[in-house]
Amino acid sequence: MKKTLLCLICLVLTSALFANGAGEDEGYTFATNANWPPLEYVDENGDIVGFEIDLINAMSEVSGVPMDYVNTSWDTIFAGLANGQYDAIASGVTVTEERKLTIDFSTTIYQVTQSILTKKENSDLSTVESLFGKTVGVQMGTTGHFAMEEYPEITIMAYEDIALAIQDMINGNCDAVVCDSVIASDYVLANENYKDMLTVTGTASETVEDIAIAVEKGNTELLDIINSSIETLRESGQLDELYAKWNLI
Repeated sequence: MKKTLLCLICLVLTSALFANGAGEDEGYTFATNANWPPLEYVDENGDIVGFEIDLINAMSEVSGVPMDYVNTSWDTIFAGLANGQYDAIASGVTVTEERKLTIDFSTTIYQVTQSILTKKENSDLSTVESLFGKTVGVQMGTTGHFAMEEYPEITIMAYEDIALAIQDMINGNCDAVVCDSVIASDYVLANENYKDMLTVTGTASETVEDIAIAVEKGNTELLDIINSSIETLRESGQLDELYAKWNLI
C-alpha cells in the first residue's frame, strides 16, 4: 500500500515537472516552424538553420544556460506552448495584442511588414486594391492571413506552410502570396530556384510588426534570461553580425 502511494506521488511530481517545462538547470526547449527562411528552415543537409536558430545558440552561449530547439507545425505551435511541450517559441512570431493575453514576449528581435509576392508576369499586383477579385495564398494563422481577412473582395487560400502557398502560385492556382517581408525577400533575392520567376511587388499592410520570442505567460525566469541575453548580444555587436549573416537589413 505504501509502495503504491509512493509511486503515485512520484508520478504526479514527474508529470508536474514536464507540464511546467524545464528549469534553468535542465535547460530550455524552443519550438520553431522551420518553413520561414531565413529565420528558420531545413537546409539541403536536413539541418534546421536560420537567424533565430543562431540566436538561440548565441543566447545559450552568453547565458550559460542549455537551450535547444524542436521543429513543429505552425497550427499547433501555440497550443504546444500552453501544454508545456516546450518552453518558448522562436518562429517569426509577431507581437499582437490578442497574443499578449496568453503569451509573454521578449524584447523585439526584428521588424517586418506584409509583402505581396507574385510571379514576374503579374507584377502589376502591387497594392491591396489590385488584389481585389484575385486569389491570394497565405500561411494559415499568420498575420498575413489576418491582414487579408480584412478584405472580403479577396479570395484567400490558406496553406499549412508558406512554401506550399508559393509553389501553388507558381503552378497557377493563386495569383499572389502575402507573407512577412523578410520571407518574401528571401524567396526572391536568395533562392536560386525562384529569383528569376518571382518578384516582391508591394506592401499588403502599412503596419510594422515586431517579431519576438514567445514564452508562456508568467514565465519570468526564462523571459529574463532571454531578454538579458539579447541585450548582451546587442551590446557586443553579435546581434548585428547575425543580421548581416542572414541578410536581415
